Amino acid sequence: MTVDYEVRGPAAWLTFNRPEAHNAMTFAMYDALVKACERVDADDDVRVLVLRGAGGRAFVAGTDIRQFTAFETPEDGVEYERRIDAVLDRLEAVKKPTVALVDGFAMGSGFAIAACCDLRVITPSATFGMPIARTVGNCLSMGNYARLASALGVPRLKDVIFRARPIEAEEALAIGFVSAVVEDDPERYVSDLCETLADHSPTTLWVTKEALRRGRVVPEGDDLIREAYGSEGFRRNVQRFLNR
Repeated sequence: MTVDYEVRGPAAWLTFNRPEAHNAMTFAMYDALVKACERVDADDDVRVLVLRGAGGRAFVAGTDIRQFTAFETPEDGVEYERRIDAVLDRLEAVKKPTVALVDGFAMGSGFAIAACCDLRVITPSATFGMPIARTVGNCLSMGNYARLASALGVPRLKDVIFRARPIEAEEALAIGFVSAVVEDDPERYVSDLCETLADHSPTTLWVTKEALRRGRVVPEGDDLIREAYGSEGFRRNVQRFLNR
C-alpha cells in the first residue's frame, strides 16, 4: 500500500512512503488516503491531519504514469478524473484541519493534494508544478482547475500550466499559497502548529473550511476531459514518458 498512518498527540500523520518512485501515487495509495480521511473523522482524539512524503526529495510526484497505459478510450480518462476527484473531494471535506508538509517537489496530483489541505508548510526545497503540457498532455478535472484557480488565481494558474513552470518556495510564500517556509526542523514546526490548532474551536475550524469549500462553483466538463485523454498525443506522450 506504501502509505503509513501514525498518531502523534492530537495529530494523525499520513506519510506517502514510496521514495524510490518519488512517492508517485498508485490507485492503492489513493484508496489508502481516502481510508485515512475516514479514520481521522471517526477518531475524536485526532484533531489535525498532516500529510507528508517520505525520502526528503518529494511530497508526491503525481500519479504513477504506468497506470495510464491501460487507457483505451476517452471514457477511461473521464473515469480516472472522476476517481481522483472523489479522493480529493474526500480529503478537502475532512472535518479536522489538514496540513501539508512539503519537502521537495509536489507535482501533478501532488500539487493538487497539497492544494486540498487547509494549510501548507514547506521547506526551502519545496517546488510545486503541473507540467502536464510538457509531459503526457492530459488535463485536470473541472474540480481541480477550480481548486487551483482559487488557490493561485486564474492568471497565475494559466501561466504555471501553459509554461509548465514550477512555483518555487519563495514565490509560494509571496502569493500566500503556503503558510511558512521552515528550514530547521519542519516536523517540530508542524507539531507545534498541530498543538495550536487542536487548542482552537473545532466547530469554528470545520464550519469555516466547509463554508469556503461549498462556495466554490465547479462546472461540468467531461467533454473537455474526453478531448484530452482521447487524443493521439496523449497515448504517444505516455509511451514516450515511460521510455525515457
